[in-house]
Amino acid sequence: MLNKDTEEEDYFNTPHQPEAPKRPKTPEPKPDDPKYYDNEDEWEHLRPASRSWKFWGALVVIGILLGLAYAVWLRWFSPYEEGIVQYGYVEKITRRGDIFKTFEGVVIPYKAINDTIEPYPGDLVVSACNDHVAAQLLKLMLGNLPARIELERYHATLPWRGESTWIVTRVDTADVSKIYPAPDRHPLIPGSDAADAEPPR
Repeated sequence: MLNKDTEEEDYFNTPHQPEAPKRPKTPEPKPDDPKYYDNEDEWEHLRPASRSWKFWGALVVIGILLGLAYAVWLRWFSPYEEGIVQYGYVEKITRRGDIFKTFEGVVIPYKAINDTIEPYPGDLVVSACNDHVAAQLLKLMLGNLPARIELERYHATLPWRGESTWIVTRVDTADVSKIYPAPDRHPLIPGSDAADAEPPR
């Protein structure tokens, strides 16, 4: 209807018109509902768990790699025994190898010469750590001199270190009289009274 004063439609006097019906509010889907995962925003609560899994997975991988590196270092690069001292004669020292040339030697231990009860355990096969040590071994071999040899023992060999797990680190001449209390009783040891005596005719 029109208002006489303003000649405009008066809404208060117009017939009542019902309001448009409101749509019912749909309930929010729960995590056990498949529709819950259609909304990307609902995945936010899962991301921290994924990051945690990646962190612990990376930590496990790093731990395994560190363990392998430590095992390799122990087997090939860390000496199993150090400060070993051996007295004996250098029987042979040679330089050989296809790609890596190393010095390999054979030492006859004094203890094996002296022991008349136990069977002979065999010669000691060694590798020289450098040219200076190899030259000292060669000098003692050519002079038929007793040697005091310091060794290191490894679990495994390396091509550039030598063919033996016994590595000579230092060589010096040895005094036979200080090794055995009675060197004159051992005819096989040069320098003893029994070795210097003339054989019977």
